Amino acid sequence: MPRRTGSSQRWRQRQERDIYVEQAGRSGWRSRAVFKLEQIQAKERLLRPGTVCVDLGAAPGSWSQLAARLVGPTGRVIAVDLLPMEAIRGVDFLVGDFTTPETLQALRELVGPQPVDLVMSDMAPNISGNRTTDQSRSMALLDEALLFAREVLRPGGDLLVKAFQGEGIDVFTRELKGHFKTVKTLKPKASRPESREIYLLARSFGM
Repeated sequence: MPRRTGSSQRWRQRQERDIYVEQAGRSGWRSRAVFKLEQIQAKERLLRPGTVCVDLGAAPGSWSQLAARLVGPTGRVIAVDLLPMEAIRGVDFLVGDFTTPETLQALRELVGPQPVDLVMSDMAPNISGNRTTDQSRSMALLDEALLFAREVLRPGGDLLVKAFQGEGIDVFTRELKGHFKTVKTLKPKASRPESREIYLLARSFGM
């Protein structure tokens, strides 16, 4: 049996101590990430009955789970991820790499002509261990999410994206401010304090 590295042992120990991991499992959520969206939702009220939402990088699906509950039968959740995801009632799911033209076109067709109220993304690149490379990949995902949001959002719609503090964030935030009325930087309690992870919330597209 292969020996675990120190980093994998630390990860396992952290997971075992993590109250959000325990709560997610006990409550039937697919990952602890649901509590990040739940805490943002409590303050910002992004999802309401009737909301049309696109979830980028959805797997394993906890954000889509929560969104489907909040938008109800009059709303719609469209989700995409390059990994397969077990079906969620009330969620239209597409398997594919969001950054490829083929998947992007399929996503456009799935969304259809209906204007979107919210684009949200908890996407992160596969971590290489090289901080410069990982930050560059993260910024590329943010750029793709913004391009898509500009295409499908209704006037007044919102964009919520995961980002990592580092090079390029200031430039990206300024670009958001050029397309949205307000931009906030959020750090929900469920985000680990030591992580560079933040969330950028851009509201009122085109206003």
